[in-house]
Amino acid sequence: MTALLYFGAMSSPYPPIEPYDHGHLDTGDGNLVYWEACGNPDGKPALVVHGGPGSGCSEGQRRGFDPERYRIILFDQRNCGRSLPHAADPATDLTANTTHHLVADMERLREHLGVERWLLYGGSWGSTLMLAYAEAHPERVSEMVICGVTMTRRSEIEWLYQGVGRFFPEQWERFRAGVPGSARDGDIFGLLAAYARLVSDPDPEVRAKAAHDWTAWEDAVISLEVNGRPNAYSDRPPAALQAMVRICSHYFSNAAWLEEGVLLREAHRLAGIPGVLIHGRFDLGGPLENAWQLARAWPDARLVVVEDSGHTGSSTMSHEVMTALNGFAGRT
Repeated sequence: MTALLYFGAMSSPYPPIEPYDHGHLDTGDGNLVYWEACGNPDGKPALVVHGGPGSGCSEGQRRGFDPERYRIILFDQRNCGRSLPHAADPATDLTANTTHHLVADMERLREHLGVERWLLYGGSWGSTLMLAYAEAHPERVSEMVICGVTMTRRSEIEWLYQGVGRFFPEQWERFRAGVPGSARDGDIFGLLAAYARLVSDPDPEVRAKAAHDWTAWEDAVISLEVNGRPNAYSDRPPAALQAMVRICSHYFSNAAWLEEGVLLREAHRLAGIPGVLIHGRFDLGGPLENAWQLARAWPDARLVVVEDSGHTGSSTMSHEVMTALNGFAGRT
């Protein structure tokens, strides 16, 4: 569920920019969440919510916004990117890393930066977190732009880590074989929990193999897409890779600590918040049905189906994202 859309696919994204401010937000429970602000300090506030969970924010995510009109805020969710402590260290306790903790971090960051309301932009896992935040704090969200819609329902997790295996039976069998025999025989959440234990093992070789096996499966799922380049997930520095897999397995084995279907059921709370849902027709890991269902339940959302894209995005998807962000730039 890691979003791989990058604005570099766009022929003319906004130029690279550097933060004018950055820091670490003390959450009060031993975590320090990295944040940065770019663009116009007096511009329209926008928060970038990255995917993964555990992928961290990137420089490319700044480039979809007009830096003259937006105050662009990015943050690394707990225990990944430049946030501390880092999940690549198996001694880092992830107990205080749940969806509800991340929602609280976003609200704490808003208060810290003195933002009244902000636009939310993100995709994949980021869309789940954005929806959870917006449904908890609708008065703090001005607009939302989501690409690669997910709501991290148990049914979606079961599809991504098992159901889609009907298209990749050999690769799924290897993914399943990556855990001890006893963990292969239960439901998919037991298998994901086994991966969470392996990638937290004290033995660095055990952790490295588990991270490789997990991302090999993620690579397979997007391998048929136009931009599904080999090793798209696994081609990361070792520490970033292990942190991402450790956090992903931690979240998905626990169904993100969300009551099944709650984000769709509570979508009426988004009434009055304009949203643009941008989803690739050929997103095999996160089927278009997710975005379709959300668009029907969210009164002010508009669904844009991108015909040449899957989960990894395309130049068309980048264009649609930038069009949506530019369209909201002048809205007060």
